[in-house]
Amino acid sequence: MYSKKKDYILDPMVGSGTTLIEAKLLNRNALGVDINPEAVELSNNALKFDFKTDCKQKAIVGNAKKMPNIKDNSIDLIVTHPPYLNIVKYSDGKIEEDLSSSGGMVKFLNDIEIISKELFRVLKPNKFCAILIGDTRKRQHYVPISHYLMERFLKTGFILKEEIIKAQHNCSYSNRWAWKAKKYKFYLIMHEHLFIFRKPNKNENTSIFPWSKYRVK
Repeated sequence: MYSKKKDYILDPMVGSGTTLIEAKLLNRNALGVDINPEAVELSNNALKFDFKTDCKQKAIVGNAKKMPNIKDNSIDLIVTHPPYLNIVKYSDGKIEEDLSSSGGMVKFLNDIEIISKELFRVLKPNKFCAILIGDTRKRQHYVPISHYLMERFLKTGFILKEEIIKAQHNCSYSNRWAWKAKKYKFYLIMHEHLFIFRKPNKNENTSIFPWSKYRVK
């Protein structure tokens, strides 16, 4: 829906390479960036399957906060799934810039804001950036990480096109909390949020959107 054949797709936190695999199957060019060399190796190995395509896909080691090898306004679609704050450890603390080990909500969101500005820079005007993110609990209360992230992207200048709720049942990581949920009377989180942001055109009047005046300062 948000790209066409031979477009250039970016996943700035590529993980195991799912975005690159789908880009290959759909005949899109794709670049995956990841701070973890093991993830980059895993992603490139995952691409070693026979499928006829005239596009290129690869993963490289890099930091989503700053991607000097990618030109301004050069990407047709961004698709990514950031590591979750202090929930699933991505590199077991071995990599200093790992978002999942950022040490606190404020630092995590500040890093997300830096990343959002870099994604805004490389994305073409009137193109889309899709971010999949989940929420968590602390002391039995809900922490809406996803909506804090959304605010940072809106602050950067993105416009929210869609919010899609992705149900995830029988998640093995969520099930580890089942006994606590029963004991302390709270629900297991069984969904994630997929935000589709659009980068407005250069002279577009974004003040017409009703939420624009509520942006984080």
